[in-house]
Amino acid sequence: MKEFVIILILFFSLVLVSQTDSRREMADLVLLNGTVWTVNPDQPWAEAVALKGDKILEASSSEEIKKMIGNNTQVIDLKGDLVLPGFIDSHTHFLHGGFSLLSIRLRDAESREEFITRIDDKAKEIGKGVWILDGDWDHQSFDPPELPRKEWIDPVTRHNPVCVNRHDGHMVLINSLALKLAGITKNTPTPVGGEILKDPETGEPTGILKDAAMNLVMRHIPEPSFKEKLKAAEVALKHAAEAGVTSIHDMAYAEEFEVYQELLRQNKLTARLYVYILITEVEIYARLKLKTPFGNNLLKIGGLKGFVDGSLGSSTALFFDPYTDNPQKKGLLYSQMFPEGIMEKRIIQADKAGLQVAVHAIGDKANNILLDIFERIITQNGERDRRWRIEHAQHLLPQDIERIANLGIIASIQPYHAIDDGRWAERKIGRKRCQYTYAFKSLVEKGAVLACGSDWTVAPLDPISGIYAAVTRQTLDGKHPEGWFPEQKISLEEAIRGYTLNGAYAEFSENLKGSVEKGKLADLVVLSRNIFKIQPDEIQKTEVKMTIFNGKVIYKK
Repeated sequence: MKEFVIILILFFSLVLVSQTDSRREMADLVLLNGTVWTVNPDQPWAEAVALKGDKILEASSSEEIKKMIGNNTQVIDLKGDLVLPGFIDSHTHFLHGGFSLLSIRLRDAESREEFITRIDDKAKEIGKGVWILDGDWDHQSFDPPELPRKEWIDPVTRHNPVCVNRHDGHMVLINSLALKLAGITKNTPTPVGGEILKDPETGEPTGILKDAAMNLVMRHIPEPSFKEKLKAAEVALKHAAEAGVTSIHDMAYAEEFEVYQELLRQNKLTARLYVYILITEVEIYARLKLKTPFGNNLLKIGGLKGFVDGSLGSSTALFFDPYTDNPQKKGLLYSQMFPEGIMEKRIIQADKAGLQVAVHAIGDKANNILLDIFERIITQNGERDRRWRIEHAQHLLPQDIERIANLGIIASIQPYHAIDDGRWAERKIGRKRCQYTYAFKSLVEKGAVLACGSDWTVAPLDPISGIYAAVTRQTLDGKHPEGWFPEQKISLEEAIRGYTLNGAYAEFSENLKGSVEKGKLADLVVLSRNIFKIQPDEIQKTEVKMTIFNGKVIYKK
């Protein structure tokens, strides 16, 4: 009798196990034998991940995940490779980035001669009458650093109008032909919020236009066709996949949304796009009674993007004190700040409509002005989950660091800028002000949320470089091996969170993505090295081996 009971127990146990296995959901794709940093504080580490459709089924041990392998499951052996959530780049100019990949590249030109040669080559390549655009040049990389002039390129571009931008997008060089087409002469007045550089001896334009002055020539540049925009977007998406970027915050124009809608219709989106349009378009939202974010998990309208000032490299970032290298200048208010008070009125209108705003501020005075506006509106309209953002939050007064945290403002930062600008920033504004330049650690210590991005094409669309910059602050010239203002370094965990979960938080999506957790969107990146186990200055040598988006492998090295 006793043996019979034992047999019955074993029989029903086997039946129960069989039923449990039959009910267990089988994965479409599993990653085994890896090192997974989940960015989930309740379960920071795992060995394996199972994916089903566009969602994460489970993150656990390889032994547990193997139980989710069915007849049709794709299995990838990671062999110890590091897995992170798909990177979220919280600040790009994405379509422009695509066009930059298709056009002239001047970013790494290191001399006047190289700059001229590349423009000469481009003019010969494209033929007469075609505009030479983009470029992303950086005069700080020239030896010696000097602003280019129209006289450099006029001899090689007699039949091609030229408008090539500095990599920060706040300054362009145009040639004499473009000056003629735009009607710019020595007598042309500088527009509000911009500057036309003129030769101090002759009064003639040098070819350099800053901020609002750039519009004088840009209105004469032919608009790319819709087909050309689609091509640029597809090239940009491919580039993002290669960098492990699965979500993009795009600081765009309203008409660019149509391009992304078409790619969505064609099922060609390989990154989730969260699109901001200019704050001057606030009436569109109000008229449609549209709240942000609006859309689906692939394409959303995020909110409104505004500008308070320009950039440090163009000397248009707005400071309380003069520039060290040009004591006559303190920078410029951006044209969106005129007439006086209009920016505050637009943000009030956005707040009443329940919209998110993301506003560019670089100089300490620009950040201070913006925080004053934010504080007045929040005090007047009361607390709510706004998740307003300062884009760049680059040069801050010490007291404004605490204000950012206390007001719940997201600091949308670009760590790569610190190791780029750190080569020359002290020459422009002095060492004292640079103590609170890219003040990442100070912001974290005060409790601010850091959402990290690239500002592509101002910097590379490469989160690994951004993470390296945030944890080392080693400038690109190699002159600060211990880090430029090393007290502002943040930890590796904080940097990765900035490119994952904090980026998701900045778009109200922290419950959908940004960490490797059951039920979240199946966006992952596999790296060639475990960056938790190597020296920080080795991080930049790490490569993306695989990118998984929406549960599918979209890039494999």
